[in-house]
Amino acid sequence: MNTFGNTFRLTTFGESHGPAVGGIIDGCPAGMSVDQSFVNNELRRRREGDTASSLTTARKEADQVEWLSGIYQGLTLGTPVAFLVKNNDCRPEDYETLRNCFRPGHADYTYSEKYGHRDHRGGGRASGRETVARVIGGAIAKLWLNTQGITILSSRQGYRITCTIQGLPAGIGEPVFNRLNASLAFAALSIPSASAFAVGEKPDDWTLPSNLFPDQWTAGGTGDTLTSTNHCGGIQGGISNGMPVVFHVGFHPPVTQPDGMICRQPDGTLHTVAPHGRHDRDHASRLPVIVESMAALTIADLLATHRATSVGKNM
Repeated sequence: MNTFGNTFRLTTFGESHGPAVGGIIDGCPAGMSVDQSFVNNELRRRREGDTASSLTTARKEADQVEWLSGIYQGLTLGTPVAFLVKNNDCRPEDYETLRNCFRPGHADYTYSEKYGHRDHRGGGRASGRETVARVIGGAIAKLWLNTQGITILSSRQGYRITCTIQGLPAGIGEPVFNRLNASLAFAALSIPSASAFAVGEKPDDWTLPSNLFPDQWTAGGTGDTLTSTNHCGGIQGGISNGMPVVFHVGFHPPVTQPDGMICRQPDGTLHTVAPHGRHDRDHASRLPVIVESMAALTIADLLATHRATSVGKNM
């Protein structure tokens, strides 16, 4: 599946060293102003991270967005928003040493087993380059959510990203299988190298004793003052309660080792390969905006679905 969402949907396409990456957003409301400077800044955050580092990839892409449809005179039309980002700094020849071998910890082997034919150039579809389309889709979702008073911000500690959603009204999320926390987990764990997910004000809240874990009501409290604590992360029974929604995503570090890796050939033999190409040696600073983007797409989809199917007061 290359499409995320049901009512507010993003479909992505493209490989790391193909001609371009891009996507189609369907279900975006008409008449929304598209702030190109905001989109460009989101792409800069994904490209450069929040701190300058010599450990991020040396690949330099301008990430110029070409809007192909769905936007006219700076406003959305309500029709599919299609966009394209050309890959200009490609060096597919750098990956020839990986054509017939599988790196440890990568999707080389699993893609080959699933499809029988794979793009070895920089990981192809499994590359983090694909997240460019997620960030653009997430930026459009954020712009719409901002008009609804909903904001999404994240922070990081090592390879753990904490994301907070403010302004989400109570009642968003579906029982039993499309719970809000399950939907956010599905979105977050679809990000390359994501390996853990937790909901709650603090990632270790679930270790609290049973008499301390329940969030106590505050007299007359509403919204972000509804309860005195937020151990549940703003979600009860899979549905938002009006408090800030807080979740955490853990990632594993990049696994490509520039000094050499023991790789597996299709015939099962092992040999050491010193990979060429340009790889992240530390991508932690680039992750927050990607987590935010997937959260924005999730909330935009759930909010659109809620408004289309619910008769409650949060229409």
